[in-house]
Formats: sequence, structure tokens, C-alpha cells
Amino acid sequence: MPKMKTNRMAYKKYRANASGKLKRGQAFKSHNTAKKTPKRRRQLRGSVEVSAADKRTARRLLPYLKKQA
Repeated sequence: MPKMKTNRMAYKKYRANASGKLKRGQAFKSHNTAKKTPKRRRQLRGSVEVSAADKRTARRLLPYLKKQA
């Protein structure tokens, strides 16, 4: 059976932390930031955990990502 291919978009978008949970970048911060307040831009920093609705899809796209314990 051939190797499964990793979806490259998902590989760049998602990261697994030490416990195996998927993290993604925060949305709404890449452009049009001039009209957003400094407080809002500050709160958009960092990453957030992938929602439960999207976890199954992300795991299918990333077959070789470390599994959650």
C-alpha cells in the first residue's frame, strides 16, 4: 500500500503542541488592521486550539502528525 500524502495547506496551517492538541493561527489579523483598535490587534495575537468540529478533518489531512494521547 502506498504512503498517504500529507495535505501541504494543512501542514502549514496547523501545529500540534506537546500533548498532541492541534493549534492554528488566529483569524482576522492579516490585513485591514488599520481600522482595528490596538487592543483588538493585541488580542488577536498568538494561536488558538482547533475546534472540535474541525479536528476530524484536520487529522485526515495530516496522517503522520503526532496523535493526541
